[in-house]
Amino acid sequence: QVQLVESGGGLVQAGDSLRLSCVASGRSFSTYNIGWFRQVPGKEREFVAIISSIGGSTYYADFVLGRFTISRDNAKNTVYLQMNSLKPDDTAVYYCAAAAAVATIESATEYDYWGQGTQVTVSS
Repeated sequence: QVQLVESGGGLVQAGDSLRLSCVASGRSFSTYNIGWFRQVPGKEREFVAIISSIGGSTYYADFVLGRFTISRDNAKNTVYLQMNSLKPDDTAVYYCAAAAAVATIESATEYDYWGQGTQVTVSS
């Protein structure tokens, strides 16, 4: 069992930066792949980025390449999402999710545990 808690969201202007944190409790955090998703009302949850459990390999959605960076600190049971050059289209609730094994990383159904989300609002 893994519990995830996101923080770091807020209201910013276009071009600004935010760093989201996802803190995990429970056992064996380092063995989980951790992903970030986002969701706006009326739309499906959308994959943003993932970092692997071993080796820390990363993969990003095309729309965040070069702007967002995912990282993890296993000693602190924390995964970060550094978001730079934010755009109004990045406005969403951002969720972190944990998966022991992932075949299709962009599919939300592959993830076993979810946090409650943190709101990011980017004004123009």
